Amino acid sequence: MKQKHKTLTQYLVEQQRQEKAVSAEVRLLIETVARACKAIGHAVSKGALGGVLGSLESENVQGEVQKKLDVLSNEILLEANEWGGHLAAMASEEMETIHRIPNRYPRGEYLLLFDPLDGSSNIDVNVSIGTIFSVLQAPRDASGRDIAESDFLQPGSRQVAAGYAVYGPQTMLVLTVGTGVVAFTLDREMGSWVLTNENMTIPEQTSEFAINMSNMRHWEAPVKRYIDDCLAGKTGPLGKDYNMRWIASMVADVHRIMTRGGIFMYPRDERASGKNGKLRLMYEANPMSFIVEQAGGAAIDGVNRILDLEPTALHQRTGVILGSRQEVERVRHYHK
Repeated sequence: MKQKHKTLTQYLVEQQRQEKAVSAEVRLLIETVARACKAIGHAVSKGALGGVLGSLESENVQGEVQKKLDVLSNEILLEANEWGGHLAAMASEEMETIHRIPNRYPRGEYLLLFDPLDGSSNIDVNVSIGTIFSVLQAPRDASGRDIAESDFLQPGSRQVAAGYAVYGPQTMLVLTVGTGVVAFTLDREMGSWVLTNENMTIPEQTSEFAINMSNMRHWEAPVKRYIDDCLAGKTGPLGKDYNMRWIASMVADVHRIMTRGGIFMYPRDERASGKNGKLRLMYEANPMSFIVEQAGGAAIDGVNRILDLEPTALHQRTGVILGSRQEVERVRHYHK
């Protein structure tokens, strides 16, 4: 008899019953997010046929022009997660402040943060994009009052779960609840997420790096030195030839690293706009760092472990260097 593939629901029930890694509320919350990702993936796949390509005349809180799919994806995630009773509030890269659960719905004890559509500059050119999400527990003293922005400002080490969906040739969901990293592929005919990798592990060493080389003139000296050493190849100090990859969609770049190793770098730089880094700590850096560490990799802002950073603002930015552990440690050493 052919062995049945495990679904997302079966995996989460096992994590709840056997591993005691998730509560029933978190299990249902992840399933809700996964359903929303299915809806976003469907909208992405329609492209011009669904009238979802192109930009709006609005900007998000970051001052970035919003794509139609940015706004649609944000609305899908908000509507899917409002009524379930698992959340106290949500925060999105696309919204200035937090979104509290309306009074007409039951309120839970968890907080959800998300980047509804990462890599949206690639939407109109049909390159892989994705959704990133992070789950935190609301502070215990928040049960009798309104949730505040400050309740979200927890270090990434306190994440209960994190994941991303990548909308590519296959639609995939990569997830951690703190017991390693698993990957699911969407079976479009059945409409279910099927477990296709039970133990994603990042090789410790790599010969691939991902960085936007057009910013080289702005980099800090340690980053420039590391990339120069990579480019020197076999005759250089690292003694091997490196390949460069850059998709300009964090989900796609990190998914490649999760699959076959590598190092992803979006470092701080000398520009006023880049001195604190470019990526958002709460919506991108923390969830991706949690996933990468659970897969045996490492994630730093240059010197410090990202998951140890104490957030001071909802839309705080940070430098991000993550991936194969030995390479990340090498970059940390260069900074020191």
